[in-house]
Amino acid sequence: MFKLIIAIIRDSDSGAVLDALVAGNFRATRIATTGAFFRQGNTTLIIGVEAERVEAAIETIKGACGPAPTDGSHRATLFVLNTAKFEQI
Repeated sequence: MFKLIIAIIRDSDSGAVLDALVAGNFRATRIATTGAFFRQGNTTLIIGVEAERVEAAIETIKGACGPAPTDGSHRATLFVLNTAKFEQI
């Protein structure tokens, strides 16, 4: 069973997160995105992983993001979705 992680992270964290994911043997597709409310730059990562590696991927992302801001905002938003099929061609 495979899962799809969609991670929306701050641009300032994107390099560190991608480096950490690659070091952890995760593959990710990077998409430049913009937040609607503050119109700030974000990076959206699409990560396909085996179900048993989801928590490891999440911990890798958490560890690579900077500390949580004191203004109540957050560093990343993660969605974990079930996938019916996963295939690389």
